Amino acid sequence: MKLFKSVHDFQYEWSLVSAANWQKYPNEHCTHVHAVDVLDRRLDPETGVLTTERLITVNQSVPRLIMKLLGGDSNAQYVREISIIDPKKKTLTMRSQNLTMSNLLSVEEEIEYSVHPEDSNKTQFSQQATISAGSMMTRWASVLEDFSIKRFQQNAAVGREGFSKVLERFVVMAEASQQEQQKNIKSNNDH
Repeated sequence: MKLFKSVHDFQYEWSLVSAANWQKYPNEHCTHVHAVDVLDRRLDPETGVLTTERLITVNQSVPRLIMKLLGGDSNAQYVREISIIDPKKKTLTMRSQNLTMSNLLSVEEEIEYSVHPEDSNKTQFSQQATISAGSMMTRWASVLEDFSIKRFQQNAAVGREGFSKVLERFVVMAEASQQEQQKNIKSNNDH
């Protein structure tokens, strides 16, 4: 089993970051993500907690020989994600697990966006993942886990960079919208 942990600070408020998260895909940095489908969405009227289940289709470039050995015939892979937004605690927690070939290699990831503990104008992003080769892979488990953790680290860095670009665009759009609303209010008040 291999572990990956990362913490990053975004220079924007939690409300902007958590809203921009839903615009994360597609983006030019994460071209491996082909589709994101919402399977279920529930809002608890008492707590305001929103729970969303999504199916994410990714295309990982796995060498053909490895795919044949593992019994796969496509680079398309599927990931199940459960997102929980708690507006009172100001947390967005996402838990995901691969569905494709999970008996050979299991990847469990948890991401949390929360208000930065030292600056409420920032958002703290924490990410951790556990990668485990299945029992059928005992002889190659360490090699497979090492390869997978390196790939995960690369994808995490690219994903964070891509989300930063999406977040920047989202903030610009939000500011423009706010300016337009203020302009309309002023115009209405002048009449």
